[in-house]
Amino acid sequence: MKQNLQLRLGQQLSMTPQLQQAIKLLQLSSLDLQAEIQQFIENNPLLEFKDDNNTANSQQTDATSPPAGENPDAEYDRYQQTLTSDGVQWNTGSEYPADSSSYNTGDKPIDSATEENLREHLYSQVNTMQLSSNDQLIADALINAIDDDGYLSMDTGEICSTLPEDLEITNDEIDVVLNMIQHFDPTGVGARDLRECLLLQLSQLPVNQERQLASHIVMDHFDSLCHKDYARISKDSGHSTEEVQRAVATIQHLSPRPGSRISTIPTEYITPDVLVRKIKGRWQTMLNADLSPRIRINDYYASLVRRADDSRDNQFLKNNLQEARWFIKSLQNRNDTLLKVATLIVQQQQDFLEHGEEYMKPLVLRDIAEAVDMHESTISRATTQKYMHTPRGIYELKYFFSSHVSTTNGGDFSSTAIRAIIKKLITAEDDRKPFSDSKLVQLLEQRGIKVARRTVAKYRESLLIPPSNERRLRA
Repeated sequence: MKQNLQLRLGQQLSMTPQLQQAIKLLQLSSLDLQAEIQQFIENNPLLEFKDDNNTANSQQTDATSPPAGENPDAEYDRYQQTLTSDGVQWNTGSEYPADSSSYNTGDKPIDSATEENLREHLYSQVNTMQLSSNDQLIADALINAIDDDGYLSMDTGEICSTLPEDLEITNDEIDVVLNMIQHFDPTGVGARDLRECLLLQLSQLPVNQERQLASHIVMDHFDSLCHKDYARISKDSGHSTEEVQRAVATIQHLSPRPGSRISTIPTEYITPDVLVRKIKGRWQTMLNADLSPRIRINDYYASLVRRADDSRDNQFLKNNLQEARWFIKSLQNRNDTLLKVATLIVQQQQDFLEHGEEYMKPLVLRDIAEAVDMHESTISRATTQKYMHTPRGIYELKYFFSSHVSTTNGGDFSSTAIRAIIKKLITAEDDRKPFSDSKLVQLLEQRGIKVARRTVAKYRESLLIPPSNERRLRA
């Protein structure tokens, strides 16, 4: 085989390190972004946190200024404007916004380290009692067998088998200690099933006729209660329908998972990336300036860079100076992209902000991508784990995107709006004659929304609403 050389011309798309860094920062959540900034500052000596007490700007001297067209500060001039709203200044200049672990509500976040799980809560109550060594051992075994919902996950026989045989502990001794734990806080803890859990909670209520009837219903008519067959309960118990319904209302105020009252998972706080306010009749979108630390280039280290010096130390400073500039620029690009996307979302969903979920417009990533002349993947990164604070609450940016559903008049309707309408219809229905999925289809069609029955069923299930036969209130 003869070997030869050939020269070919071609184009290949490659991602520069700067572009990779910008993409990485764009897809980070606010919490991950703070960690990334912290790590970058620790690795780059030319970057530093801005001291709020120092009002001097971080400026470069002529000797350290980059060539024309490469100065990030010049490109950031268009960001040098201050938006003022509600007495708060939003500065999106060359220094990245200030740090805050939560939105400025004036409330101090709860320290998750002080939160107590269910087992610790039960142990603290056991420790206040004078128990024998055997009873203490039994109590420890019982508490370890209680799950996060507050139920005993093992029967007394299994628990007895886990205890040392030489102690000769009987099931009756375990039942005595269990009865003691079942009177601990939260009420209903240590129950072996739902019926026992409800009875334990009812036993702690003031003694009256409704409580006695409620206990009787749970004890003797539990299956009918689960099927909402109140007419049968009334017939079998000899009480009127009104008395049964009042007793059922008492039962419905009980907790089926008493252990959930005690926090077992640290509370997670959401910091909104974007704030939306209606000012002088117009919806305005602003970035949350209290999101991550203010950073800048250290003037002293930047002044040590000498252009003509190729020494190892000077080259180290040059490289870090360039990386610092690109990092700040990437943060600014992230801000710019996030603000553009959020502004367009607000423009598209003004009816939702004004009137609620029923007025949500259909919107897909492609619509925003075409408007800002970006790829859909970029919009996806910009809206993932990013949150918007509106007068109606805090929503992830992804929430404002929903599929299109055709209407009878040829228009489009948002699936989010359809879910809201279904929820509203079911909330207003007669409990004795709840709407079936087919009936909901007819009611939606009267509003000009044409959807299949299986689509309505899918939306209803996504709202955690049971079917009509389970919603029916039997009189």
